[in-house]
Amino acid sequence: MNAVNKKRALLSVSDRTGLVELAKALASAGYDLLSTGGTASHLANAGLSVISVSDETGFPEVFGGRVKTLHPKLFGGILYDRSVETHRTEAEENAIDAIDLVAVNLYPFEETLEAIMGEASSMGAPPSGQHEEIPHRLIEKIDVGGPSLLRAAAKNHAHVAVLCDPGDYPGVIDEIAKTGEVSLATKRRLAAKVFRRTAAYDAAISRWFTRALGETFPERATFTYELERTLRYGENPHQRGAFYVDPASRPAALSRFTCHQGKELSYNNLLDADSALFSARAIGEDSLVIVKHRIPSGAAVSKSLTKAFENAWASDPVSGFGGVVAYTGRLDRAGAEAMAARFLEVIVAYGVDDDAKEVFAKKANLRVLTVYAEGEGHGALEVRGVDGGLLVQERDTDNEDPLSWKVVTKREPSEAERRALAFANKAVRGVVSNAIVVAGEDATFGIGGGRTSRVDACKDAVLKAGESAKGAVAASDAFFPFPDGLEVLADAGVTAVVQPGGSAKDADVVAAADARGLAMLFSSRRHFRH
Repeated sequence: MNAVNKKRALLSVSDRTGLVELAKALASAGYDLLSTGGTASHLANAGLSVISVSDETGFPEVFGGRVKTLHPKLFGGILYDRSVETHRTEAEENAIDAIDLVAVNLYPFEETLEAIMGEASSMGAPPSGQHEEIPHRLIEKIDVGGPSLLRAAAKNHAHVAVLCDPGDYPGVIDEIAKTGEVSLATKRRLAAKVFRRTAAYDAAISRWFTRALGETFPERATFTYELERTLRYGENPHQRGAFYVDPASRPAALSRFTCHQGKELSYNNLLDADSALFSARAIGEDSLVIVKHRIPSGAAVSKSLTKAFENAWASDPVSGFGGVVAYTGRLDRAGAEAMAARFLEVIVAYGVDDDAKEVFAKKANLRVLTVYAEGEGHGALEVRGVDGGLLVQERDTDNEDPLSWKVVTKREPSEAERRALAFANKAVRGVVSNAIVVAGEDATFGIGGGRTSRVDACKDAVLKAGESAKGAVAASDAFFPFPDGLEVLADAGVTAVVQPGGSAKDADVVAAADARGLAMLFSSRRHFRH
């Protein structure tokens, strides 16, 4: 058995950040150092005395390093309960020495997966991650011994300090230097962190297998998120809030934003930014959407940022005040000047010119974020919490072909009306139901959303559109249950409407459209957004 008061540490890491400093501190405190392959060589090159794990176990590393720490002498030294006499006796009988500290970080599975996904995307492979063959180098990054060592040490944290994150090394070094040991409170905190880390690691592997097998809704959903920041508060000041990020999220996700300026983002800012970005991406390239309280107030398409913003703003200048803007293009100086002339909370775009940054810098509180452009077929899932569970669905991002829509009225729409209907139907996807969009070919004129009745949504939309409703078109996210909503649109001057159809009153609605000389198309696809 090891000498009285002689402690031992097992160090086996893939990330060597801070490793030498930790090992030197442990050696100075009287710890013997046990280590594996590359880690042992790294420490020896730093002038430290290291006991090879193979020498400790009497068994070589085999199968290309797949088996090197899975041995009773190591796991026994970590797991036996020093306070139980029979455990101490068994340890002595089997020549198992205690291991008092374990520092292990896991093979970089997540980083390797991200690299493989990036390579596949650059070669035009499906971004879902499906491959004809499972990449061997990814399989080799599935750690077995590392999680086992960490879990064993965390289980026996009353006697063993466990480190899975180099960021925790300095605190442990400081404690050992001051008191000669790691406190029980610290051991408990580190153990909890280990179980969160191994759970997240397994979840990442599980999610990759699920995606590679093409399973959308497996028997168990394993979501894991990392704390990006705590927020000042949640929706209201009396609610605590935080922002967690999916480490496996696609590069174009909002969560991977770059903040160029502005004060701290709030819970509500992030909700609105997500809604605005979804809405702009639903419309397409060079689309600008202004959102207030998760509901778009205006949307427009133009390669001129200034024109896109002014047209979207004109859709509802009252609601636009204090809004959040998303633009699926690059922010230039002229557009920045137009936006800086209004009060906005957040702007999200695909890029920002340096001279635009100079303009925005005069609005110190305005948050300016950039994200990567959206790729094709991202297939992300939406997850919402309910009391005691989660609702999970595919995002409403599939392309829709306007040529497949069925004309159900006597009058056919003109080509200009068809173009406007296609735009309006894209814009309606981002509006909270019930949703009505009155629009032209490249801009909304009035939006009604978040209403409990469709006729009220129609009234809101035409009220905001005003005179612009005359000769405009409208899109509805769901069918008209009665003719009354359609009649509100017709009375305001709307000339063509697209809706999913499917109501028991479809015949009455079509008859009302014919009576007013409207063109109506059924898309057969609903776009509820609750």
